[in-house]
Amino acid sequence: MEIDPMEKETQSNRRTFLRKASTVAGLTAAANVLPFSASLRAMGANDHINIGFIGVGGRGGALVSELLQLQDRCKIVAVCDVWERRKNAAAKRCEAEGYTDYRELLDRNDIDAVFIATPDHWHAKMSIDAMKSGRDVYCEKPMTKTVDEAKKVYETSVKTDRIMQVGSQYASLDMNWEARRLIAEGRIGKLVWSQGTYCRNSREWEWNWAIDENAGPTKAGDDHIDWNLWLGAAPKTDYDAERYFRFRKFWDYSGGIATDLFYHKLAALTVCCGDEFPYRVTGTGGIWVQPDREVPDTFFTNIDYPSEHSINMPCSMASNIGVPTIIRGNYGTIYPDDPEPGHLRMVAEEPFKKEFVQLNGKEEFVYESKPREGHVENFLSCVKTRKQPNLNARRAYIIMVPIAMSVEAYRKNEVLFFDSKKERVSARPVKI
Repeated sequence: MEIDPMEKETQSNRRTFLRKASTVAGLTAAANVLPFSASLRAMGANDHINIGFIGVGGRGGALVSELLQLQDRCKIVAVCDVWERRKNAAAKRCEAEGYTDYRELLDRNDIDAVFIATPDHWHAKMSIDAMKSGRDVYCEKPMTKTVDEAKKVYETSVKTDRIMQVGSQYASLDMNWEARRLIAEGRIGKLVWSQGTYCRNSREWEWNWAIDENAGPTKAGDDHIDWNLWLGAAPKTDYDAERYFRFRKFWDYSGGIATDLFYHKLAALTVCCGDEFPYRVTGTGGIWVQPDREVPDTFFTNIDYPSEHSINMPCSMASNIGVPTIIRGNYGTIYPDDPEPGHLRMVAEEPFKKEFVQLNGKEEFVYESKPREGHVENFLSCVKTRKQPNLNARRAYIIMVPIAMSVEAYRKNEVLFFDSKKERVSARPVKI
């Protein structure tokens, strides 16, 4: 019987187990043996932050490049990947130790922070294990796959007093924080509804990344992929190159558009509009053009909040024409990235120009973004200062709730509700 990877840990000896574990059953059991631990290394203000990096594929490789530009602040001392070629290339590039099993990376005592850039189905497990082992965590979006996982990750960050940043760079853009200030001050009146999109289109169809036919679990040397380790607690299936190289097309490992792209857009809108759990969420759309996948190629979600504000996010991977990001109040409207990227335009609503001018001094103005610490740099700073980063565990959890609910609503063909007091999803309306 397979053990739930989110269950309470056992008291097994971790080092002994690692020497013996080689099957996926071993992987799942070992995932529960990490005790809560304080930070393993006392770090001075001028010390480099030692980083362990898990998952060095496309997005992981880009983050590695960013960290290598910040070597005055940090050093990658260990990398991990289940594909030998990626692992060895990253280890050579970073002059670091390479690991196939992430638990062995966590077994080191010189790592301060862990970066996670794996498929979505591993985010919760690895984040929790890393924090329990005393490490701060930078995890690529989405935070997790499900609401329950997100709640457990957030609770672990609180219990372990670890810093966590989820990787959506939009949460560190200056214009979004300026919009947050303007909205909080009532400068556009009562917040009414907002919209955002993330559309793409290509002849190859979305997420159809190149497949290395020479790689696989039966191959040796650099071509070897540890398929069982990659699957983890996902449903067991024979090796499928489509699933490994193009995981975002399959429900077992991803939420498709919602977890890949909507998380970015909702992170930005949440920074702008405020941190609030949703009340009601829908997910609609379908596979209209690209039948080689389980997840929809066109997806729409509507989110209603208890504060009486709605967010609408339409998206398609079969049409590159989306809608602009707009935040609407009853007195005025905010247009991010207008008239150019990084700027913010705020305009009065015609019937309420008088009230808008009283609040803002004129009928329209443009805010130009100021220099601001980047998302990765923000995380590194917080590792030292112990302040909460821009997309901290609590905010990331709040964002993850409607993202995961939209996927569940689509798959169940239902409207779902969220009880913010009990922090759980409901198929029936709840009291606000």
